[in-house]
Amino acid sequence: MNDTKFHNKLSAGSPAYLPLYKQVEEYVKQLIVEQRWKVGEILPNEFQLAEEFNVSQGTVRKALSALTDAKILYRRQGVGTFVSEHTGQQALYRFFPLVADGKKPELPMSETISRKIELAQGDVLENLQLKQGEKVIVLSRRRKIDSELCILEDIYLPEKYFEGMMEEPEIPHTLYHFYQTNYRHTVQDISDCIKAILPTKADAKSLGIKPTEPLLQFTRLSKSLTGQLIEFRQTRCRSDNYHYLVKFD
Repeated sequence: MNDTKFHNKLSAGSPAYLPLYKQVEEYVKQLIVEQRWKVGEILPNEFQLAEEFNVSQGTVRKALSALTDAKILYRRQGVGTFVSEHTGQQALYRFFPLVADGKKPELPMSETISRKIELAQGDVLENLQLKQGEKVIVLSRRRKIDSELCILEDIYLPEKYFEGMMEEPEIPHTLYHFYQTNYRHTVQDISDCIKAILPTKADAKSLGIKPTEPLLQFTRLSKSLTGQLIEFRQTRCRSDNYHYLVKFD
């Protein structure tokens, strides 16, 4: 970052009722959103940040520790603190918990079947907390693990947060890194609702399974660092030769 002066925004930009370290935490988040520090970039050291924010070094350390625990930042021993990047390796456990039985986690490769814009309706309108008449970008994709088709997903993105996506030449496999680098939306909070369902005829045909074979359905809501609801995702996964894995660090 070329400009390391933050113009003492800390007291003006954070609610006064928050503990001081939380104010620092929220302000650092805002600086990342504004791309004052970009993905993979090293932050100034704790002493420099404490001086700029006019707080103690201990307060800065506590704020950075919380942001590291939340995986917004990461630390390299003896080097410094960096802005986290949603890479494929990180996505293996955090964002793609489906694993083939008896095999190691593998990032599912995706193919975009369709990309369109439509009015938000029903569950999409409600979950993304949009207003009547607002539009969403709909990405329909299918995914493979070890060359076997096992996942179908429909992803709904508020058009107002992703202007220009319809003109993108291609949509990558790892969307959260794409959101972060192309649209300045770092995914921070994710909630998954998981249940077993029977496939529709279309899904059964696409996945090459019997209509009586259950699927795991993931309904996901994703929020950005600023608390905006930026993604509603419905994913249907085969369960015959696959399982759901959660790894806690």
